[in-house]
Formats: sequence, C-alpha cells, structure tokens
Amino acid sequence: MQLCMFHPLDHPMERGWVGRIDGDRVIQLAAQTLQSLFTGGGKAREHAEYPLAEVRLLAPVLHPPAIRVFEDQTTFAFANPAAIVGPGADVLTRREVPSNSLLQGGLTILARVAGVIGADDAVAGFTALVDWRDPARAAPKDRDFALGLGPVVVTPDELDTAGLEVIVRVDESERARATSNEFDWRAARDLAAKGTRLYPGDLLVGPALAAVHGISPGSFVELEVPGIGVLDQVVSGA
Repeated sequence: MQLCMFHPLDHPMERGWVGRIDGDRVIQLAAQTLQSLFTGGGKAREHAEYPLAEVRLLAPVLHPPAIRVFEDQTTFAFANPAAIVGPGADVLTRREVPSNSLLQGGLTILARVAGVIGADDAVAGFTALVDWRDPARAAPKDRDFALGLGPVVVTPDELDTAGLEVIVRVDESERARATSNEFDWRAARDLAAKGTRLYPGDLLVGPALAAVHGISPGSFVELEVPGIGVLDQVVSGA
C-alpha cells in the first residue's frame, strides 16, 4: 500500500490529509496523520477521492518524534526533526542567504531510504530521504537545515528492500545511480529500541547509497527510488 500526506492544489494546507494512492487517484483516509493511522492498525474509513494530478504530495511525516541516521546497523546519529521538508520544497527557505563559499562549492546530497516506525515498534513502511549537507559549515551544522522526505510511504508487503535502486538527477541530468546493500532493518530497529521507546512516526534512516556534490543555487534535484517514487526538491537562487 502507498500512503501519503497531501492537499488538493486548490486547498493548500501545511500538514494536509492522509491518503492512500490507488493508480491515478488519491483516496482520503479518516486519520489526522500517518502516525495515528499506523497506531490504529493501518486502517481508516475512506473519504473523498481526488485525481493524483490535482493534489500536492507533502512530507509523509512532517514532525517525526525522533530521527536516527544509520551508517550501518550497529551505529547511528540523531538528526533534526525540524529539518524535514517534503516534495517540491525549497531547501534554502529557512536558511540565511547563501555565503560566497556555498555559491562557489555548492551543496552535497546523500541519497538514502528511511523506515517509518508504526505500531508495536515495527517498521510500517519505507520512503525516500535526501540528506542535504553544506560543506561550507562545520559539523554538525553542515547537516542541520534540510532532510527531504517522500513522496510516499510504501508498506513492507509491497516493497522488497533488498537491492533497492536509487537514481539522483540534477536539472534532469543523471548524476548517480546505486543499489542498496545488505542493510539489516530489523537489527537497526532493535538497536534503536534498546533501552528506550520508539514512537509511531520515528524515522530509521538507512546508510547513504549515493552522494552528489556541487549542487548550486537554482538547481532542481530528483531522487528516484523505483517502488517508492520520485522525491523532487529545489535550491533557491542566491
């Protein structure tokens, strides 16, 4: 099942509505967020239907309780939940005007896949994640401004995470293509849950599968993960 947050083009909303994508339609579901849908067992009453071409998809989890970014299933670092931005977002809207060093060197992106925690500490679905980095800043502020998430969350019964492919395009030109390694999502989940509590909407972010450097202001970036979709983001001009 492909789940999303969305709003009709003629009815903009920050958080949007929960939806289930069925072909070229989006069916609105009676849940406030994907987190609440997962808590309720993944089922909800259906409301109106909308043509997919007449809606905007949003970040499927706008305010995750926690984000853990793994480089392998044995270690992770926390990331900033306030940095989440959805499909079509301008990644510099909440930043100051880019510095000269940024204009000269550009941004870096790391292409990743993220698991979304549902009920009972289980991974309820997967989505694409663009991990934006600014080489002009010292760590950890180099990675604190934007995490692109979306466009949909695909439930495990419809997605085989073994051998997932990622494709990165900048201004419609392919810049990177890679296949996922043998990341153990169950082991990552177990590590994240050890000694603490996971909440619906928590993100477990898998290792970077590809990196693209030198992305300049004015660029249009797409991360495609077949089976999940295309997550597009823009970098505002200077």
